Amino acid sequence: MITTPLTGIQRPMADIRPFLGIRYDTHRFGRDISALLAPPYDVLDASDKEALLAAGMENIVAVDLPHVPPKQAGPEEVYADAAARLEAWREDGVVVSERAPALYRYHQTFQHDGRQITRRMLIARLRLEPFGTGRVFPHEQTFPGAKADRLKLMQATRCNLSAVFGLYSDADGVVSHLLTGFPGPADATGMLDGVLNEIWVVSNTGLQAQVTAAMADKNFYIADGHHRYETALTYRDELADELGSLPDEHPANYLMVVLCAMEDPGLLILPTHRVVATPGGFDAAAFAEQIAERFETLLVTDPPQAAPFAASLSKYGRAAIGLYDGSTAKYCVLKPRGDDVLESLAPDKPAAWRRLDVAALHRYLITEVLSPHHLGGADPKIRYLKDAAGAVDLAASEQHAVAFLLQPIDLADLRAVCEAGEVMPQKSTFFAPKLATGLVINPLED
Repeated sequence: MITTPLTGIQRPMADIRPFLGIRYDTHRFGRDISALLAPPYDVLDASDKEALLAAGMENIVAVDLPHVPPKQAGPEEVYADAAARLEAWREDGVVVSERAPALYRYHQTFQHDGRQITRRMLIARLRLEPFGTGRVFPHEQTFPGAKADRLKLMQATRCNLSAVFGLYSDADGVVSHLLTGFPGPADATGMLDGVLNEIWVVSNTGLQAQVTAAMADKNFYIADGHHRYETALTYRDELADELGSLPDEHPANYLMVVLCAMEDPGLLILPTHRVVATPGGFDAAAFAEQIAERFETLLVTDPPQAAPFAASLSKYGRAAIGLYDGSTAKYCVLKPRGDDVLESLAPDKPAAWRRLDVAALHRYLITEVLSPHHLGGADPKIRYLKDAAGAVDLAASEQHAVAFLLQPIDLADLRAVCEAGEVMPQKSTFFAPKLATGLVINPLED
């Protein structure tokens, strides 16, 4: 047991493991498996799936996305077909099991704002635990729909087809140092949506032991994949009930994760902006008066472009929010009056949560002001967009809509909120780029 410095709570050691990964046979396909990779299932629609399969019927999407859209469970036969396809691939040698348990070094290289960035990560198994009981922390609320689909797919294939993305602190650089200096080309590579994905197989047992030991006292913060983590917990518990008990070393006690150090220079965290429909029109002057006790409204007189405007918000403070009024095409900055505008509204929430711009937006600006005074008390219709220009364009095209432009969440704030036992509102963060699916599959049975 180790006492964590931020909370003073004693927590068990983290359990990171190598595993017998299942991978596309690079002797058959070559090291470049671009045509076999896919984006995460939850960003794909039917046309995306068709395009991926047109490039090759052995693309991982054929197994990972049996039902479109995956926001609810599909018919039983689609999951049975996915499992049968994966089993056929294994029998035909399309995919093969690793000869010995392995960790995987995983790099993604991409362009952002005119510069090349490489995000350096580790693929491993992580022992499952309910949130709040050990070293794994969620960071945001989730929508409930997608878990049923993922559970049926997991039950049918008995595999983790895609990984959960997690963060950890490596301030002293020990883990990063252990995972550097791999000579030679990657064992598998693939271009996907302009991102170069590369993995190296770490089969050296001595190095594996060093990495897992260095990870033992880490806390892990789910960056992306909350649904998959919660689904894996359900799968484990249901399997234990079915079998009467689950051996401690059973693979279903673990989940495939991609882990990135918070200090990694390639870790890019972006905001997710909101567009709220206001069918009856939006009265900007009234809104400014209604929020005046907690926010100063600063009108931007020289109309900017959306992206530079969003990037400039930080100069007004970490919790400043941009607003674009689709009916008047005007921008303004909502600047908090003080560091804790939610103190009286959410005294039960930790201070780290109350200081977030996204918390102030949902808990106060939307719930307390926009909904009752501009939407007639109706629940808001919110669209989530990762691109500031796209959010502004959507609000402008609808006219009776407002775009709220947010700043990237600070990683220190994310960590503080998690360790206080709280979660952020849905879609508070966007970690770019998305992980590729198809590099490694994690079997959930021996």
